[in-house]
Amino acid sequence: MKNDPFGNYLKQLEKVQKILQLEKSLYQRLQKPDRVLKAKLKVKMDNGKVKTFQAFRSQFNDVLGPYKGGIRFHPNVSESEVKALSAWMTFKCSVSGIPLGGGKGGVIVDSHSMSEREVEKLSRSYIKAFYKNLGPTKDVPAPDVYTTPQIMSYMLDEYEKLVGYHAPGMITGKPLCLGGSKGRSYSTAKGAYFVLKNLEKELKGDKDWSCQTGEKASPCPQKTVVIEGFGNAGGQLAEMLYVDGYKVVAVSDSKGAVTNEKGLDIKKLAEHKKKTGAVSGFTGGQNMDKEEIFFLPVNILIPAALENSIGVEMVKKIKAKIILEVANGPVTPEADELLEKAGVMVVPDILANAGGVVVSYFEQVQNAMNYYWEEKEVMEKLEKLMNVATKNVVSAQKENKVSMRTAAYLVAVKRVAEAVKSRGIR
Repeated sequence: MKNDPFGNYLKQLEKVQKILQLEKSLYQRLQKPDRVLKAKLKVKMDNGKVKTFQAFRSQFNDVLGPYKGGIRFHPNVSESEVKALSAWMTFKCSVSGIPLGGGKGGVIVDSHSMSEREVEKLSRSYIKAFYKNLGPTKDVPAPDVYTTPQIMSYMLDEYEKLVGYHAPGMITGKPLCLGGSKGRSYSTAKGAYFVLKNLEKELKGDKDWSCQTGEKASPCPQKTVVIEGFGNAGGQLAEMLYVDGYKVVAVSDSKGAVTNEKGLDIKKLAEHKKKTGAVSGFTGGQNMDKEEIFFLPVNILIPAALENSIGVEMVKKIKAKIILEVANGPVTPEADELLEKAGVMVVPDILANAGGVVVSYFEQVQNAMNYYWEEKEVMEKLEKLMNVATKNVVSAQKENKVSMRTAAYLVAVKRVAEAVKSRGIR
C-alpha cells in the first residue's frame, strides 16, 4: 500500500485547521519540522567491507519541551516517514499532557541480516553523526521498530564517551542497570489497555460500544478482539486483554496469522511464537491469511504493526466497531474518513499508543532525580495520565461532534498553540 506518511499528517492537520482556525504563522509552522538531520553512516562489516547506511533525525517541534521520539532500524525508513512520525510524536506528547516535543529517527537497514557486532557499530555511528543535536534538554531518542534496550545502551555509551560525562537522561528505553524505568518494556501496551478500559466507562451504553444498537443497547458480555502484530506492544496487549477476559479470536505477525473463533490461549500462543518465531502453526488455532484478519466479525480491531495497514479498499469489509491504533498511522486518511462515515470509532495512535512515551518521560524524570520508582508507582502514574488524556479527548469529541482522531488533535494542537502564544513566537 503506497502512501506518503507526511502527506497523511498534513491531511490530518488540515482537518483540524478548518475547526480551530489557527493563526497563519502557527499553521505554517506545524506544516514542517524545525529541522531534518541526515547522515551517511559508514560501518565496517565483519567481512572487512565498508557499508554505507542512510540515517535521519527529524526534530519537529519543541515548544512544549525537548524533542522526543524513537529510532527505528528498518529497510522501509524514509525521510517522509520520520517527518510524519516526529509530527505525530509532537501531538502525542501534547495530548498526554507531558512537557516534551516531537522527534523521530531512523536508519534504512535490514538489521536482521547483521551480526550483533555490526548492529553495535551502526548504533554508535548513528550517535557520532547526531550527538551534538541530542541530549536530555535537546532531543531524547528511544527504542522503536527493530531497536532494543541493548541498542539504547550502545548509544548511551557512545554519547557519554563523546561528551565526557554521564548523561543517562539522553536516551530512554534503557536496561534497568543503566537507568531504565521499571514498567517501560510494556508501557505502550499498558497505556493502550488503560485507554480501552476508560472508553468502556465513558461510552457505556453508547451504540458504538454495544452488542445491539438503538434504545436496547447494552454492553457486550464478552468483547471480541483481533490484533494485527504480535510483537512487543501487540503481544503484550493481547495477553493483558486475555487475562482480563476479552476473547482474542485472531492475531497476526509478519509471517502469517492464526485464528480460533472460541478464543486463542494467548499465553500458549506466546510460547509457540517464542519457540518457532511465528504465530502460524499454533495447535490451538487454525492458520489464515494475515490480510483476512481485518475482516473478522469482532468488536475491537487492533492494528499493532506498521503504518498504512488499513486502506480504502478494506473499509467495506471491516466489521469491527472500534479500531484501536496501537501502531503509528495504521489507518490512511482516506480510509479514516470512510470509517467515520460508516460509524466505526477509530481511537487514534496519538492517544492509543502514548503509554510508551509517557513512561519514557517518567524515565527521564527518574534519571534527573537519580531516584527510581517501584513498578507499581510507575503504573499508577501512567494510569492517571492516560485516564485524563482519554477523558479530555472524549469530551472534545462529544462537544465538537467530531471523530476521536480530530478530537485528539484538537486537544493536542490547542496545547501547542497556547505554548507558542505564551512564548511570543510568531
